[in-house]
Amino acid sequence: MQKKMMILGASELQIPAIKKAKELGYQIILVDYNENAPGFALADVKLVVSTLDQEAVLREALRLQPDVVITSTSDGPVRTAAYVNEKLGKRPDLSYENAQCATIKSKMRDRLKECGVPIPKYFAAEDFETFRDAVNALGGHCIVKPADNAGSRGVVLLEVAPQENLDEMTERIYRYSRENSRGGTVMVEEVMEGPEVSVEALVIEGEPHIITVTDKYITPPPYFVELAHCEPSILDGNVVDEIKAVAAQAIKAIGIENAPAHVEIKVTKDGPKIVELAARLGGDFITSKLVPLSTGIDLVGASVLLATGEKPNLTSKRQQGAAIHFIHADEEGILSEIVLPETGRTGVEEIVLYKKPGEKVNGTRSSNDRLGHVITTGATAQEAKALGENILAQMKVRVAAEDNK
Repeated sequence: MQKKMMILGASELQIPAIKKAKELGYQIILVDYNENAPGFALADVKLVVSTLDQEAVLREALRLQPDVVITSTSDGPVRTAAYVNEKLGKRPDLSYENAQCATIKSKMRDRLKECGVPIPKYFAAEDFETFRDAVNALGGHCIVKPADNAGSRGVVLLEVAPQENLDEMTERIYRYSRENSRGGTVMVEEVMEGPEVSVEALVIEGEPHIITVTDKYITPPPYFVELAHCEPSILDGNVVDEIKAVAAQAIKAIGIENAPAHVEIKVTKDGPKIVELAARLGGDFITSKLVPLSTGIDLVGASVLLATGEKPNLTSKRQQGAAIHFIHADEEGILSEIVLPETGRTGVEEIVLYKKPGEKVNGTRSSNDRLGHVITTGATAQEAKALGENILAQMKVRVAAEDNK
């Protein structure tokens, strides 16, 4: 009898995992709230159900009896997958308790603190009064973020100038962040200065196998939108070793057993500190595009194979640079035109646009505001990054004022 795999999420970023599961011969049960999700074209069974609705997904799993339940690049479904697997008595990739620590930032911070992992000072605010007290405790200079969202949604730097009204400023930012928090909890954290990286790893029987370290390039404050990723990291080798050690410490603290991990880290003057950790593959095409281009390792395929109980081969096949740069608009309005350069150059792997002329653009406040991307390769990370920057500089993004009449 053909084995079944239930995959939570059918977005574009999930498609590489769906394809790998089909290659392995599984019947594919896809779950997504969006009936038009592109991954559904590959489904054997299509379920239009929210991947965050644990009980609804469990009901379908009890009915269809999948052999494996996974997700690929989304945070929220990590909890659902763990919940359903636990209820079905499946092999524990991640317990439900640990899945909450991997996806809810307040629980994550508490667990990492308890285990002595380097993190910034933090507060979890359930209401505005607690939020205001936390802001005051950090001197009016802090990072504000929802406790349970991703993609830079609701993340903002709060920096109150002496002449500004603290209550007015904090209330506005509190509302903005809380609107993006599914559970209503807002995190207030110490501002960490220094380069930011992500660590891509696969955890096998509790042991982290680190594949690569990716440099991240982010918009200036007040918002923190990722505009580029490049790997392998160009930071000093000793620093990279420290980063890997802290990432492994965090992965073990959260309790990931057999699953991918994506760990975001700031390299501060006091050493590497955890920004966030996810028990899933890295998004933004880091795992599906950059890792294979830079190392030759199919990390998506390896994670799917691991979920089936098999031990994947993580031997690196190449060492070169790979980068992704996101196309963005600096102002709000209506997208008039994106003029692309000649694309036949060696090292330009792909240029993809997400938006069309006539669509509204909001500047760059979250990852949803990005207009497209450019993926490049080179003999080194520096070469791949420089080529991506060059291609981006040749583009012209034209935005017209929105007609409010």
